[in-house]
Amino acid sequence: MSFILPAEWGKQDATLFTWPHKNTDWEPILDKIEPIYLALCKHILSVQALIIVTHDLVLKAHIKSLFRHADLNLSKVHFVITPCNDTWARDHGPITLVSKTNNKQKIKSLDFIFNGWGNKFESALDNKINQAIYKQSLNKNALTQKLNFVLEGGAIETDGKGTLLSTTQCLLNPNRNPALNKQQIEHYLTQSLGVTHFLWLNYGYLAGDDTDSHIDTLVRFAPNDTLVYVSCNDKSDIHFNELSKMKNELKNFRTEKNQAYKLIDLPWPSAKYNNENERLPATYANYLIINNFVLVPTYQDKQDNHALIQIQKAYPEHKIVGIDCLALINQFGSLHCISMQLPCGFLSTQNKELKHEK
Repeated sequence: MSFILPAEWGKQDATLFTWPHKNTDWEPILDKIEPIYLALCKHILSVQALIIVTHDLVLKAHIKSLFRHADLNLSKVHFVITPCNDTWARDHGPITLVSKTNNKQKIKSLDFIFNGWGNKFESALDNKINQAIYKQSLNKNALTQKLNFVLEGGAIETDGKGTLLSTTQCLLNPNRNPALNKQQIEHYLTQSLGVTHFLWLNYGYLAGDDTDSHIDTLVRFAPNDTLVYVSCNDKSDIHFNELSKMKNELKNFRTEKNQAYKLIDLPWPSAKYNNENERLPATYANYLIINNFVLVPTYQDKQDNHALIQIQKAYPEHKIVGIDCLALINQFGSLHCISMQLPCGFLSTQNKELKHEK
């Protein structure tokens, strides 16, 4: 049976969050962060389930109280209790493949190594989260595999047809898989993810980004051979030259059938800084696709509305919803970074019926 990494706009069972808590770097601004999570949960629960990783039972009780006060339906939430270092579910969460046999979808969920973006941050607890998810939430008929390879979900984008998009700054960085060269990494991802076509970006970055240029902050796939990308038209901005070179690379990219991609540019928000005057990575590309919706980070910026308009062009069959994420980027990530989509077949039948939480 052959498996492939699905596009994010494929049908989903659930979205994964790892909830922030007082023992994380979020502690000073938890009162600003939890409302963002609740706003996301409200939209997600309208179309699919949630898996929420909670550090302990005390945090689970706290989250349930928050949901009740926000009038959110807990019957569609499944909790996974396991200790965690932080909240970046995109990067420590499972990367799940799909395959269809006799029109019935099967899944294979992969547990890659998460090393804190090249051993920059403590990640030992986060690296164990996927195994806890498999034990507590995963469909018992699903396949799983634990892999001896460092890979974060935010580092890769796919069109669901076998094409993988990433950046050389991240995937070829010696702080991930130093024993492997580009050809060996391509071979490994071909074998593990079902990749048949690679697109590599050599340019593009965001100041304040700890991930070594994750692709989900820069360029995203959309249906119909479309690429959505961040652009900067301010020549005085430090990103201008790098993102201009990135745009030229995108113009030269070709599909596996040797066709040019349709390009949709996203506006450049004004520079955002934290209290220590550090530039924060505000990017509209860090959106999350769920069933029927695209949830887009906004930053109380004059470009917010234009970003929503551009993303609507890329996903005409989805409803586009802006979520204020200005507080979220204080920890140098945004909406997509804190979430992971889980395709149909991930949850067990019992979990789909959602009888476990009242």
